[in-house]
Amino acid sequence: MPVINRIAAFAEDMTAWRRHLHQNPELGQQCHETAAFVVGRLREFGVDEIHEGVAVSGVIAVINGQGDGPTIGLRADMDALPISETTGADWASVNEGKMHACGHDGHTAMLLGAARYLSETRNFRGRVALIFQPAEEVGGGAELMVEEGVLDRFDIREVYALHSAPGTALGQFYTTPGPLMAAVDTFHIDIKGVGGHAAYPHETIDPIPASLSIAQGLATIVSRNHNPLDDLVVSVTMIHAGTADNVVPETAYLGGTVRTFDKAVQAMVMSRMEDIVAGQAASFGVQGTLRYEVGYPPTVNDPVATDFAVSVAQDIAGAGGVDAAATPEMGAEDFAFFQEKRPGAYLFIGNGDTAGLHQPDYDFDDAAAPFGASYFARLVERALPLT
Repeated sequence: MPVINRIAAFAEDMTAWRRHLHQNPELGQQCHETAAFVVGRLREFGVDEIHEGVAVSGVIAVINGQGDGPTIGLRADMDALPISETTGADWASVNEGKMHACGHDGHTAMLLGAARYLSETRNFRGRVALIFQPAEEVGGGAELMVEEGVLDRFDIREVYALHSAPGTALGQFYTTPGPLMAAVDTFHIDIKGVGGHAAYPHETIDPIPASLSIAQGLATIVSRNHNPLDDLVVSVTMIHAGTADNVVPETAYLGGTVRTFDKAVQAMVMSRMEDIVAGQAASFGVQGTLRYEVGYPPTVNDPVATDFAVSVAQDIAGAGGVDAAATPEMGAEDFAFFQEKRPGAYLFIGNGDTAGLHQPDYDFDDAAAPFGASYFARLVERALPLT
């Protein structure tokens, strides 16, 4: 079964919603105007309940089916990125330095499309909880929602989400059971020495050689401290030191990211970082301080829920249009906080041959929205059948 006819009939409306959201991006938890737009559409559709201000600016909407039954959760993220847009589109961002470079405008439009259809037809029993979440990119909005008791408050049994996938054909999907995306951690290393005139280095304790040695040492964690068959990324992405060519600085800073799937590997990385920073700092006579911030956990798809979600996606895209054994990715997603508490599945939906995510020339392809909305709607109807 391809795109649902009723959803295809209001595809232009979804395009208009999406482009409005794209023009008016908001960051982090401060998605108040986005939430107001979402609430306005939900009221037009006649959903049964609307709960605002969840995790600061999130929205939970409930649609009741015909008769008693469990509650299925469908989630879309709403926040944008601090990037200056270069698409040149008529609907380009009007908020300088902010843009929807990760497709969250499309995710929200797809869930709104499913909400409209489900409100009209109610061809299911039980309830569907529509989760419009802020702060996926930074701030862990999903974690905040879980901490506020959303899953228990609405008695959500399972949770599902979609994400735009540039480079995958329009209307096609991919996912995998088990680990799909990595945990993401951040590290900060501060080095303090003794600054002075660069012409007299013997009178200083230079933090720069220490910082370079620490960066080289961190690289050996991947190459020498873990099983090469396990997935692990340790990347130094920032080294800051110095302000003039004739001055030895007093301090240096290193920062970066760690991506893992396994808690034991994560613990090993933390331990080795502590040893490397302390050891190299001592060898160069500087002070070294490591701050390790544990971030989003890995996104792990429940096998049963994933098999079900794949079968629904195949209803929309056909058996050949769904890759059910995709290679896990080292990107991260705070939907993982929902999956730690409830079974669920996270799928990617094709965005065609477009610029990559988090790029200033990325744009969600509106032709993908009917496929995503149909997936969400059909998932509810199949998970909560009337007979």
